[in-house]
Amino acid sequence: MTKAFISRLSEYFQISVGVLLASVGLKAFLLPNGFLDGGVTGIAILLNSTLHINTSIVLVLLSLPFLALAYFSISKTMVIKSIIAIIGLAISIQIETFDVVTNDKLLTSIFGGLFLGLGIGITIKNGAVLDGSEILGIYINNAFGISIGKVILLFNFILFAITAIIVSKETAMYSILTFLVTAKITDLTIEGFEDFIGVMIVSKKSKAMKSAITEKLGAGMTVFQGVNGHGSNGSTEDFEVIQTIINRFEIRKINRIIDTIDPDAFIVEYDVNRIKGGILRRYLNKK
Repeated sequence: MTKAFISRLSEYFQISVGVLLASVGLKAFLLPNGFLDGGVTGIAILLNSTLHINTSIVLVLLSLPFLALAYFSISKTMVIKSIIAIIGLAISIQIETFDVVTNDKLLTSIFGGLFLGLGIGITIKNGAVLDGSEILGIYINNAFGISIGKVILLFNFILFAITAIIVSKETAMYSILTFLVTAKITDLTIEGFEDFIGVMIVSKKSKAMKSAITEKLGAGMTVFQGVNGHGSNGSTEDFEVIQTIINRFEIRKINRIIDTIDPDAFIVEYDVNRIKGGILRRYLNKK
């Protein structure tokens, strides 16, 4: 089997895990207690609770326009994966029977949102979506530059306002809590719990430093050419400034590397708020 085939197989396996987790959140927590999530899933649950229309059927039907939008404007591969994921979720909701874990409203909101967020996050991370509102957000962001988060927030604001009018204010408020938990867990699942930090190093032994950071830490770096400088050892010329971004958990490791090669190196550490592109999570192959 080729590496590409194994990678694709892994993606579909993880999407299946995501679908299973999302169905646990829905069947074991949200649906039995009449709580909503945001997006198309929330609309399907609302129609089920008010008009007694099958949630699985509504979920698939409401997703079709968004999938068509994605097919022509975003990615055909994503559409194929999303069709599999959404149909899988619909079937899972229909046939799987989970025991209701709790009837406590607060626990239902939190843990229902947790499982649903994990499922959505794992699915998105592998190139598919479980909810059409995410596709709408991506499309509007590409077309008009409005952030995906704002689009989804507006979509759900309308949904929860309707819920407050049709069902009850209490259900709407607990559903908002579920949505907030789901959104946070989704973000953490996609982005991970990683916290990145930037490190700038000025050393006379920059060549050895670069090799050690690449080989022992596996991190990428940017090297700047310095012209003139003045430090504890007096004036210097033609020196290199190494800049790398690493996980905060690895800061001690990089400091050990620096101390071993050049204890007198000048080091600046700084928090990193936003990064786009470059070598970040995918560290260099140590070979």
